[in-house]
Amino acid sequence: MSTAIRLIPVLLFLSLFACQAPVTNEPDPEGPTIDELYADLPFEMPRVEAPTFPAYEVSIADFGGVGDGATSNTNAFAKAIEDISGNGGGTLIIPRGIWLTGPITLTSNLRIHTESGALVLFSKNKDEYPLVETSFEGLETYRAMSPINGRNLENIAFTGDGVFDGSGEAWRPVKKSKMAPSAWNKLVASGGVVSDDDRIWYPSQEYKDAESRGNNFNVPNLSHREQFEAIKDYLRPVMVSLVKCKNVLLDGPTFQNSPAWNIHPLMCENVIIRNLSVRNPWYSQNGDGLDLESCRNVLIYNNTFDVGDDAICFKSGKNEDGRRRGMPTENVIVSHNTVYHGHGGFVVGSEMSGGVRNVRVTHCTFMGTDVGLRFKSTRGRGGVVEHIYITDIDMIDIPTEAIRFNLFYGGNSPILEEGQSAETEARDETLMPVTEETPSFRNIHMERINVASSKVAAKFQGLPEMNLQNVTLKDATFDTEYGITVIDGDGLSFSDIQLTQQKGAGITFYNTQNVSVESVLFANDAESWVRVLGPLSSSINLVIDGLDESKVQVTRGAARDAITW
Repeated sequence: MSTAIRLIPVLLFLSLFACQAPVTNEPDPEGPTIDELYADLPFEMPRVEAPTFPAYEVSIADFGGVGDGATSNTNAFAKAIEDISGNGGGTLIIPRGIWLTGPITLTSNLRIHTESGALVLFSKNKDEYPLVETSFEGLETYRAMSPINGRNLENIAFTGDGVFDGSGEAWRPVKKSKMAPSAWNKLVASGGVVSDDDRIWYPSQEYKDAESRGNNFNVPNLSHREQFEAIKDYLRPVMVSLVKCKNVLLDGPTFQNSPAWNIHPLMCENVIIRNLSVRNPWYSQNGDGLDLESCRNVLIYNNTFDVGDDAICFKSGKNEDGRRRGMPTENVIVSHNTVYHGHGGFVVGSEMSGGVRNVRVTHCTFMGTDVGLRFKSTRGRGGVVEHIYITDIDMIDIPTEAIRFNLFYGGNSPILEEGQSAETEARDETLMPVTEETPSFRNIHMERINVASSKVAAKFQGLPEMNLQNVTLKDATFDTEYGITVIDGDGLSFSDIQLTQQKGAGITFYNTQNVSVESVLFANDAESWVRVLGPLSSSINLVIDGLDESKVQVTRGAARDAITW
């Protein structure tokens, strides 16, 4: 038998592997390994693997693409993706250059790989973005088509070192209070219109008119497509919209300057988001970084966020729309992420009517975010948030609460802005009936939390009819101006905590019961270590070395026997 004949079986065997080009499932060398992410996981979760793709590769330049920043590449992207799909899938290479384009609609078995120096710049021509049916802020509605969009797909990926820019400045309103005078004057001179009170710049008169009629925050209460078409300029899209997709990988690129939210996986399964830089101007309205909604089996690690609203946010639909969908966000690992700016570092809510469960958040750093760990909901949402495990979090320069639970969320930002009322002013102590519209937060555990140079250590606020239940805070240090407040809590545990607050009580309990406080080191010069208020407070057990009874205050209707030590 000749040598050539003997090699045929070997070549056939090798060809079976050549038809697939796997994207490595190993992270950046500086980040955690997959095994480390899953180590000692406190809930069962399938192992998420990165998708693989056929070896077929083409360049956008092969289809007439021109990377000069002026030539439209909308057709080139469409043709290239159609070609890849027709060949069973593969990789679209985006070389160095500025690739101006309209929306990119994905197909299954597609990887888009941006080489170093590649910038995909989305067009400011809004005629290229038709209205589509979608979900935004948890409600079923119409929005302009997202610059990157895919629905009902399998095996999709974005890899490489390039940048995707959503040209958000063409879509977003801007508040005068968030800009320097010179920047504001330049913006006004660029076009658009200004509100009657000279406080907000709008990209168009159509946007301004729609704003005056809007409710439900940014989702107009309209019923017919024609009504939405009349205010299309107001219906800013999220930049990356992936709906009902399976086996998704985002690994490496920068996603920036989105019209609304930046990255929005909705009802997706088996998702890996790693090594990304997610950026928006700090003043960008609704400029969230990542909004993970009704997704399951997700890894989010080794990313950086610097955005204008919440950074890493979990959702599952709003009110009746979310409860009808009935799809929680579940089985998620969030690890080794850094947030430089945002309303919240890690956030759950407020659109969480389908629930959030089985989440681990670990080894994350928040620097100057308005809030660090932020949980928000309100009456009418419904939904259960449970089995959340948060460990090894470092925070610094948090201007409000490092940890905030607020079940009276009214839609405002954590930092009081011009014309807003404070987020917590809407608190109502009226005991309401417990129904499917009552949100519930329970079984949430935090350990090894380090907070430096910040305003408030923590605020835990449940509902009178549905207390915040079974929350633990262990092994934490707080260098803050104010301490910890608990309102309407049941079954909370605080242990091995060092509080060095500058003002007020170390821990304040209001209408809270079944609490354990053990091995907490308070600031010696604090006027009180523990305050207990409200007639419903009971069973608050203090196990504190050297406890000075004069440092414990009981007032505003609380009974002295509510405390044991």
